[in-house]
Amino acid sequence: MSKKTLLVTGGAGFIGSAVVRQLINHSDYHVVNIDKLTYAGNLESLKAVSHDPRYTFEQVDICDKEQIRRIFASYQPVGVLHLAAESHVDRSIVGPGEFIQTNIVGTFNLLDCAREYYSQLADKSQFKFVHISTDEVFGSLGDEGYFVETTPYDPRSPYSASKASSDLLVKAWFHTYDFPVVITNCTNNYGPYHFPEKLIPLVINNALQGKDLPIYGKGDNIRDWLYVDDHAKGIILAFEKGQLGESYCIGGHNERTNLQVVEGICQILDELSPRSDAKSYLEQITYVTDRAGHDFRYAMDPTKIQNELGWKPEENFATGIKKTVQWYLDNQEWVEHILSGEYQNWIAQNYTERN
Repeated sequence: MSKKTLLVTGGAGFIGSAVVRQLINHSDYHVVNIDKLTYAGNLESLKAVSHDPRYTFEQVDICDKEQIRRIFASYQPVGVLHLAAESHVDRSIVGPGEFIQTNIVGTFNLLDCAREYYSQLADKSQFKFVHISTDEVFGSLGDEGYFVETTPYDPRSPYSASKASSDLLVKAWFHTYDFPVVITNCTNNYGPYHFPEKLIPLVINNALQGKDLPIYGKGDNIRDWLYVDDHAKGIILAFEKGQLGESYCIGGHNERTNLQVVEGICQILDELSPRSDAKSYLEQITYVTDRAGHDFRYAMDPTKIQNELGWKPEENFATGIKKTVQWYLDNQEWVEHILSGEYQNWIAQNYTERN
């Protein structure tokens, strides 16, 4: 087995699959994708790299200690990129239990197995555990200012509380056990292969289907948007160059209100795929009751990762959102597989065939 093997947990998810594609297409790492394949795990997002000899898929729950131990022993990785997580705020409000189990217990289990493996390495200098987190652990910003690496944690939802807990576990493993970790906290991601329950793909798909485009409250909540491939490159850079025990905020400096995001998508669709009645997609916008605990604003200051590691986003929101809308227009079959549940049949058939 290659000495440059990386374990990527949650590699069938939105951000995880982007990381896997980047590693296979632009590096010489052997990648082991560890994913439980919950509803949001979609191996169709990795069809382009699935037959590469440097790619391996393991359908394993990170809470399964024996299976995780087996994977460390079998593949002898030089690092872990930990992205496996339940990540939908609305779902965490309705059913927080899965978030506690995967995000907290799963992260503990992975850390425990990784430390056990690390302790037995003859050469410990190459190994690193990168934990991928979110800006939501910091709570909510006012009209001004930015989250930075030293911002105190102030989570407001079961999701963000579970991620904050996992961050603190990772920090504790560094300080208590001298275990080599790096943490990244990112802003809202968008781009190709995004599961349709999230804002941007939901709006694109609903618009094309002639459905209402629901916006929470007045649509004035603000998010800082980051193109997913830019985030994936930042994660890989954090593994290759990040300083042990440090955290890095990865943000796009692309703040938009939710209403601005939806209006922008509608205007792009008006240009690229006009409605048959010649009316604007803007007419489909509706307003719904705001959700519980809805943070007003998130925004990251990525100065540290830019200055120390040389990271810089390639897409701004204008270029990235147009690429994203075009991708969804060009990949309606992928979208239909998600909406119909057919992607789960595809996974079952192809996984069975290959194993």
